Amino acid sequence: MKRRQFLNTHLTAAAGALLAPTVIPGLSELALADEKPTKIRQSIMGWCFNPMDTLKLAGHCKRIGLEAMEGINSKWYAQVTAMGLKISLTGSHGFADGPINRDNHAMVEAKLREGIDLAAKFNAPNVITFTGMSEKGISDQAAKQNCLDCWKRVIPYAEEKGVGIVLEHLNSKAHINPDGTVHPMKGHPGYWGDDVHLCADLVNAVGSDKFKLLFDIYHVQIMNGDLISNLQKYQSIIGHYHTAGNPDRRELDERNEINYPAVMRAILATGYNGYVAQEFIPTSDDPVQSLQQAYDVCNV
Repeated sequence: MKRRQFLNTHLTAAAGALLAPTVIPGLSELALADEKPTKIRQSIMGWCFNPMDTLKLAGHCKRIGLEAMEGINSKWYAQVTAMGLKISLTGSHGFADGPINRDNHAMVEAKLREGIDLAAKFNAPNVITFTGMSEKGISDQAAKQNCLDCWKRVIPYAEEKGVGIVLEHLNSKAHINPDGTVHPMKGHPGYWGDDVHLCADLVNAVGSDKFKLLFDIYHVQIMNGDLISNLQKYQSIIGHYHTAGNPDRRELDERNEINYPAVMRAILATGYNGYVAQEFIPTSDDPVQSLQQAYDVCNV
């Protein structure tokens, strides 16, 4: 056989081997299980769109393509789910009075259990929790132990119900409005869990697959930055995401410094298949168009 004939014959055989399907018994299910998600599952934090009627907002979400809602009054859950949307996250005790103070433990535990029951009833994957505000006389070590003691008493109930608890990291910087007042939801001065690494340590210390980190992209950008590096670092303990444009918690548009398509692609690359909730405060004259734009930006 001439050299050219030899090469052509063997290259053709090799190409055929690469193109031909290889069937290995028992591996098809494993391959499917290892497939990474190809689309961000989007939700919306309803409070950002107040005073729009909740069911009207739900209709817009359904039309645009969002899968779920959160941050709405639970009295609407039945109607929202009847419309074909899901509940992505239920509420609990709020961010001000948290388990950092043992005097709050009874209230925090009761509210978390209520949130867990509600999540179980409506098939929501998670209920939210917070550390609470720093308090004079409570050291960082005491604050950490107080939080862990409280959460560890509740987590067996969450595990029993099959519901996750997610700890949200918040920024603690004061955001001043043009009139000189402090905006109550763009920053949370005094919030103890304002460092994403601290919150990750708390999650790891609880030591349950049902206790994870709520990675709020807006808050992490303000306090820690390195969004993609940090979400990659903590991918195994992230149970939920929130969005918003920075600065000013505005739309995810060209005025915002965060490259959301890149962040969303990085989230997908980690294999995350939970919800990413839009939590920006619309500044335009057409909040629904702002939501459509945010959906499109994150629909990578």
